[in-house]
Amino acid sequence: MSDFTVVGLRVVREAARHGSFSTAAERLGYTQSAVSRQIALMEQAAGRPLFERQARGVQPTEAGRLVLQHAEAVLTELDTARQELADLGARRPRRLRVGAFSTAMAALVPRAIAASPHLRVPLREGLSPRLLSAIARGRLDLAVVTPPRKTPDGIELIPLLDDPLLVAVPLDHPLAGRASVTPDMLRDERWIAGSTDPGTTLLGAWTDDAEVAFVARDWVAKLGLVAAGLGVTVVPGLAVPMVPPTVALVRIDHPSAVRTTAIAQAPGDGALRRPFVEALRDSAAELAAELRRRLR
Repeated sequence: MSDFTVVGLRVVREAARHGSFSTAAERLGYTQSAVSRQIALMEQAAGRPLFERQARGVQPTEAGRLVLQHAEAVLTELDTARQELADLGARRPRRLRVGAFSTAMAALVPRAIAASPHLRVPLREGLSPRLLSAIARGRLDLAVVTPPRKTPDGIELIPLLDDPLLVAVPLDHPLAGRASVTPDMLRDERWIAGSTDPGTTLLGAWTDDAEVAFVARDWVAKLGLVAAGLGVTVVPGLAVPMVPPTVALVRIDHPSAVRTTAIAQAPGDGALRRPFVEALRDSAAELAAELRRRLR
């Protein structure tokens, strides 16, 4: 049985992308017969057909889609290795792949990147479970996440901060100017949330049977609705730098009104990661100080 080859996987990927062996040949600079030969070798390695030949081109079979999925992963890693080797030869900044949930991207992560000019930092935004999976699979070097109840195998969590949750209200709201509010004091408010289900997230409504007046996922939209006096919304402390002065912030006085934030990484030598971890800690301390000043 033949083995899968890098050349063969590239041919499979191009043929699947364009639905045509002839187009794949043109894109790769091969003859059509060379492409057909590579496809035949890859089908021999797979032990089954990878494409359905049709009158107007080709379509991947179920086996073809499976091989294509792994081909994408393998070729991406090889391209990354090639780029890192080129960077090494050119003495360019070293590369650190970083992920974070959306509000950590507002100020926390950008400030850490700005403090790390020796690094090139490709970013990936996503939900914490997906980011943890990417680290476990070697697709990210570290990520800022909300820790799960159980740490996945192969992941190390470094505590970063306990991010307080705040309620954003219009400047003329009766609660504006208070140091804190209890959930009971928010019972009659109209909420602006990312979902009509108050139990879906800590950033949803904070009272039972809450009236969700508007559903919005974008922070600019949420804060714009608050500033217009159309409701209140929950804001994590990490997002304070993006909150305009047309909105007042009040701390929620409740033991669970906090979102624990951590740095996730794979165990092992962290020589490249360690300075960036320290930069994230410094950034978190700066944001905490800004929050204290904003709430005075």
